[in-house]
Amino acid sequence: MKVPEIPANESQRLCELHALKILNTPAEERFDRLTRLAKRLFNVSIAVVSLLDAQYQWFKSREGISVTQTTRDISFCGHTILQDEVMVVENACEDLRFYDNPLVAGEPHIRFYAGYPLRAPGGSKVGTLCILDTQPRSFDAEDISALRDLASMAEAELVNFQQATSDELTQISNRRGFMTLGQMLLKECALRHCFACLAFFDLDRFKQINDEFGHREGDRALMDFADALKISFRHSALFARLGGDEFVVLFIDMNQQQANERLENFRTELEQHIQPLERRYRLDFSVGMVEFDPARPQPLTGLLNQSDSIMYRHKKARRQRH
Repeated sequence: MKVPEIPANESQRLCELHALKILNTPAEERFDRLTRLAKRLFNVSIAVVSLLDAQYQWFKSREGISVTQTTRDISFCGHTILQDEVMVVENACEDLRFYDNPLVAGEPHIRFYAGYPLRAPGGSKVGTLCILDTQPRSFDAEDISALRDLASMAEAELVNFQQATSDELTQISNRRGFMTLGQMLLKECALRHCFACLAFFDLDRFKQINDEFGHREGDRALMDFADALKISFRHSALFARLGGDEFVVLFIDMNQQQANERLENFRTELEQHIQPLERRYRLDFSVGMVEFDPARPQPLTGLLNQSDSIMYRHKKARRQRH
């Protein structure tokens, strides 16, 4: 096993890392959505946002692995921060640096690794966005480009520009973040010939909540709904607040019938989430659904427009019934 070398600018690197004030902080959706997407996009066992302190690598976000840190001397990421571009290990058992590494010989039995260095505002490489698998695999130029794109978003979040892709109130993806990540997922669906569905939500009687209880209560309703989306769809979909009281969920590997069944379950899950909070109003929604067919792929903007139109027809019909 080869222990990673210490960067020449280690003192400066550690200063910039600690200045971010992010080490040992709780999990955050703005990072978790990127590792979830990376794990799904590349069909790997594990995806991690890793930060390297003096002695340890600590995982700000992790999917597919339970540990929160390892020692730096056995880390793959310690090698990644020594270079400027992606580091790819297609088969760790055949790499002299890693074949006898404890993470290869034992849990989690790493065979494949690809990591991209993340920089702090001062330019020092403080961590990585990386993907790992228990099987050897190849990694082509298109894969490298996709990992680089995700890493650039993780880097932006790392240096406190989360407002670029996160909604400030609810802390889930905003329109910009959703359009970027959603288009990547749809591209992957077209390549893998799998269906997807887009659900466009609009909260019912939201103006009435604002008018009767005030805008602070209206903000609380938006946060409650976003929290319910996190609980229900964290592992199965990409979700976002587009603005106002409009939200979207992009279901991957689901046809329209499956997604409709999932939405019906969500109505119950939303009520179960809201009931203990004892709000003075009922939180409900109208929704429009449209299917993405990989044989006839449409851009995300087209799906949004269609699902928005369907949602408003449903909202009008619900008003007439009530």
